[in-house]
Amino acid sequence: MARIGVDVGGTNTDLVLEANHGVFFHKVVSTPQDQSEGVLKGLEELCEIGGISPSDVDLIVHGTTVATNITIEHDGADVGMITTRNYRDILHIGRHKRPHNFSLHFEVPWQNRVLVKRRNRVPVTERILPPDGRVEVPLHESEVMEAIARFKKRGIASVIIGFMFSFLNDAHEKRAKAIVEREMHDAFVCTSSEVVNVIREFERFSTAAMNAFIGPKTTVYLTRLQRRLAENGFRANLRVIQSNGGISTVETCSKRAVSMLMSGPAGGVIGGRSEGQLVGSDNLITVDIGGTSADISTIPDGRIKIMNPRDSYVSGHPILIPMIDLVTIGAGGGSIAYIDSAGGFHVGPRSAGADPGPACYGRGGTEPTVTDAQVVLGRLDADKLLGGDLPIDPGLARRAIETKIAGPLGLSLTDAALGIIKVINSNMALAIRSNSVARGVDPREFSLVPFGGAGPLHGVALAQAVSAKDIIVPVAPGITAAMGLLETDMQYEHARSLVTSLTRIDGEAARRFDALVNDLVAECRSDLENDGVPSERQKFLRFAECRYHGQGFELRADIPDGDVTTDNVKNIIASFHQQHRLDYGYAFDDGEVELITVRVIGLENVTPLKVARLEEANGVGIDAALLYDRETTFDDGRTLETPRYDRGELRAGHNVPGPAVIIQHNSTVVVPPDYQADVTEYGNLHIRGPN
Repeated sequence: MARIGVDVGGTNTDLVLEANHGVFFHKVVSTPQDQSEGVLKGLEELCEIGGISPSDVDLIVHGTTVATNITIEHDGADVGMITTRNYRDILHIGRHKRPHNFSLHFEVPWQNRVLVKRRNRVPVTERILPPDGRVEVPLHESEVMEAIARFKKRGIASVIIGFMFSFLNDAHEKRAKAIVEREMHDAFVCTSSEVVNVIREFERFSTAAMNAFIGPKTTVYLTRLQRRLAENGFRANLRVIQSNGGISTVETCSKRAVSMLMSGPAGGVIGGRSEGQLVGSDNLITVDIGGTSADISTIPDGRIKIMNPRDSYVSGHPILIPMIDLVTIGAGGGSIAYIDSAGGFHVGPRSAGADPGPACYGRGGTEPTVTDAQVVLGRLDADKLLGGDLPIDPGLARRAIETKIAGPLGLSLTDAALGIIKVINSNMALAIRSNSVARGVDPREFSLVPFGGAGPLHGVALAQAVSAKDIIVPVAPGITAAMGLLETDMQYEHARSLVTSLTRIDGEAARRFDALVNDLVAECRSDLENDGVPSERQKFLRFAECRYHGQGFELRADIPDGDVTTDNVKNIIASFHQQHRLDYGYAFDDGEVELITVRVIGLENVTPLKVARLEEANGVGIDAALLYDRETTFDDGRTLETPRYDRGELRAGHNVPGPAVIIQHNSTVVVPPDYQADVTEYGNLHIRGPN
């Protein structure tokens, strides 16, 4: 059996192949104009490297930024909306929140970058009433037909249906969808209740609108990729990683494209956790630094955290889809350094990307980037980037920094390059603190796991900045996100709101709670069976999303195995108190706890990627791995003759003292003076500094 993980970044596409005869890595330049071109090129080259034919591959797991890029560039579909009369402006009004309370200069994304133009939000007559979802006013189907006629006239081919209180009764949404699909055969159509069937109209409508905004283009991409794979001899099942860290089918992701919004970074968090655990550390801060962005996540006790719904925003729009808790900033190897009109010095978030890329790539880029600064400081050698597959020109890097930064600021070339590195490191350190210290997590108890092509260049400096206890560099840092794709479970989620007090629950409410749990389990089971997962490999996780009476948002609590009864509800309440204490540092043990939403996750556990143990050093020194010495400038300003080591020649038990630069095909590791890197049994580098 052969499996491939392929992760598309803004600059490079990373691939890993696991076959019966070993694990193989590869990296190619991304093709932003059509990601499938770079994916296909990388797959074909990786098969050659691994000595297999495309037909030998059984599974391809894909992490993609297609959906994310659509939101960033705001170039999705023109969307039409059919909604309840008198409520067409919910998407505009939102919750009357000011994104920045004390700023006079800010924009409200759901008003300034709308997902559905007001003229395309068409109200129709219907009414569902709480708390039981009874029909007060039937759906006027003639008005739905009038809305369809308007959409056709305007050339709209993506439609959402969002009615008030449809999470209690979705009959009207289903009927309206059936009419739209009958009259608009090629349209992308979704209802708010099938995208996210939970309470809160604004967030539910926003999530459905985002699904329709990105759905057509993501569907085209996934369908085209699937077709091109078949045309080139790949008969593998294609799976896509979702924002929650699970994988799903192309068909499911096409219908619920919104589940792919954080597809790109999710694999890195999973891969980083696995690499840290190989060294015996469960408290981890993962930092995935690519060419365009840095993705940061905190993993306490080996548990990947799911973002609180109140914090789930994409491009400023609230999205009620479970997402791995991470922070993304515009900081990567391609981040551009510049001086603004007021003389301020900045690095990022604008990036040179894959084309033209940093100045040193020689592809026409003239603006200085973080990669150019690393070249000027001697940390990236011209003939060793990507194992020599990507030759770079140090002269172009020096010229870009000299003309755009050093000259205008009156700095030496070295000081300008050091300034670029210090600014980008400061930006990332602030983001790490926002995901750790600001949430009650002490980085001094955590190992920092830097990966991505640029991660190990910055790892030690970031660990110093946030006082992390040590640094764990993965076996293949530049491919770690792709490796994480082969460690993700097949996963489906279904959720439905049920608002009731758990503290004062009675027998009837407990029976409704239990019936809803069973319904959601059945829906997940059906999804898994449709995907060919046998019953003995199916697993179900059950959660109650609860809050204290009067709170605005919920936290997840575990639902114990077996039937839900008035007796075991106390276990759910205890789990909620524990989660609240973990997240906020306190809990109201006597407070009334409300159930808001029931969520069930159905999954199939996959066989994790097998990382082979490294050959033992057995007393042999590191001289065999020594390549040469070159001058390198470190963050403290010292320029030292620094040995280069071939990571492929290092063995388990080797100790590499700093200063050192450790080179491999997909990344470069900088070990500053006074630090040392120990090679672990699985090939990870465990870097520690002076006590």
